[in-house]
Amino acid sequence: MKTLKLLFGFALAATILTSCSTNTVYEEPPISLNQLLGSYDLWYVDINQTAGYGETPFLQIAFTLSFRNGVVYANNNLVGFGPNGQGNGYGIDVGEYDAYDMVLDVYHDLDGFQTFDVYQVDFDTIELYNPNNDTSYFLHGYQKSTFDYDFVFYDNIHYFMQEYNAWEKTYTSQMGAINEFDSENYLQFLSGGNDSEFRSSQDQNIANPNAIYWDYTGVYGVGNITGNTHLKTLTLDYDYFDNEFFELSVINDQVIELYHANSGTTYEFTGRGYIQYMRNAEAKGTENGSKVKPVELVKKRKQKTAKKDNPRVSKRN
Repeated sequence: MKTLKLLFGFALAATILTSCSTNTVYEEPPISLNQLLGSYDLWYVDINQTAGYGETPFLQIAFTLSFRNGVVYANNNLVGFGPNGQGNGYGIDVGEYDAYDMVLDVYHDLDGFQTFDVYQVDFDTIELYNPNNDTSYFLHGYQKSTFDYDFVFYDNIHYFMQEYNAWEKTYTSQMGAINEFDSENYLQFLSGGNDSEFRSSQDQNIANPNAIYWDYTGVYGVGNITGNTHLKTLTLDYDYFDNEFFELSVINDQVIELYHANSGTTYEFTGRGYIQYMRNAEAKGTENGSKVKPVELVKKRKQKTAKKDNPRVSKRN
């Protein structure tokens, strides 16, 4: 009997030890903020999740951020956006950073010093809270190999149109009925204001986009076409005139195609005067290395300002 009890005791002890060993959870040691920021190639700035009424300029205009060896990179433009684009997909160098505890200090080339409290929301989402303006931005982590550059590009065509000082008509198809839009040779899509204003001109062969006389004004809208993510609609809503409706497709980073549905005419427009978005609080930036006007650089993807009336509207022929 003692032998049986002894054997039973050994068996019970072995079972308990085995059970304890099986259920033991080994937690991985926490990683540092530097390791967290570097764990993803790209951090997508989800502007629609922003909480608060303040603005941090360099976050407001960035599609993605990357934190690499103390340097902050940003994709602020859709021209040159892609895995083999600017900065090999990371964008341009916009400043330096220091990460310690759960605090991120950014020394932006134009915006200067910005500090953030960092909170890890889940395994691939972080919150950057700026205590100076009581506003939070939410960033989602991706690796370059799995990041859908095309989706971001086509989902933000509205802003792509604003990345040139003007769009010059460089092709008109022989097919299609004669219409009023045949006479218009330049388009401009303005950032700032209500972020949807456009201008058009009947000028011809203007070498400097800044010298174009803008004949007409209005607001524009870009819409989706069901079943085709790469084809969009473009509506030009002229002040005091009828609308013009087009199917919009992108040929490359500098050329767009507009199919005029009512007349059956196809036009091509080529971008002139590329705007490189690098902005500080006073909206300073560069356009091919030259300074550009503030109205051309106020690229806010989250609008809070009301539409402003345009003081000059000319009659359309």
